[in-house]
Amino acid sequence: MFPVGGVGVMLLLVAVSGLLCGLLAVVLRRRLGWVSAIAIAGFVWSLAVLGTITLLPAGGAPGIVAAESRQTTCSWDIGGPAPEGFWIVPGGQRLLNVVVFIPSGALLVVAVARWRAAWVLVPAGLALLAAYSVAIEATQLALARLDRACDVTDVIDNVTGAAFGVGLGIVLAVLLRPWRYKQPRRLA
Repeated sequence: MFPVGGVGVMLLLVAVSGLLCGLLAVVLRRRLGWVSAIAIAGFVWSLAVLGTITLLPAGGAPGIVAAESRQTTCSWDIGGPAPEGFWIVPGGQRLLNVVVFIPSGALLVVAVARWRAAWVLVPAGLALLAAYSVAIEATQLALARLDRACDVTDVIDNVTGAAFGVGLGIVLAVLLRPWRYKQPRRLA
């Protein structure tokens, strides 16, 4: 039986990971400036939140999932039937799948905007976010006890959200200009 799950456990893990990432931001602030530090810590936190809300059973520990009722392959019915919305975002599961990846895409851009290699790091990061989505779906397929469904439409929606986030991140990077904040030089 999968020992944990439910909204309460999800919220607890989100809060604990948020506190740890807040400490990460404090540590990074002195070296990178507050914009980059918060963006990096926020990006790490967004990945932790995504893992938490997608890899824990939503309705509590489901117990035993019979082999006959578990999926053997991912659903390739693109845009097919999706369950109704989650309690956080009304409007359907597909909208939620887009919305939850937007912060990761935006924070990725702001986190790497201070470096000249950002033009390489952003597309590579977007590809890694897509791979993260694929890994989540593969885990949902492999671990029937999560009581989650593997669906290619989820990957498409997640990558769409990450791409929207990258667009938003470009606007935020131009407004916040994280490259202005440099490490102070020490006189020896």
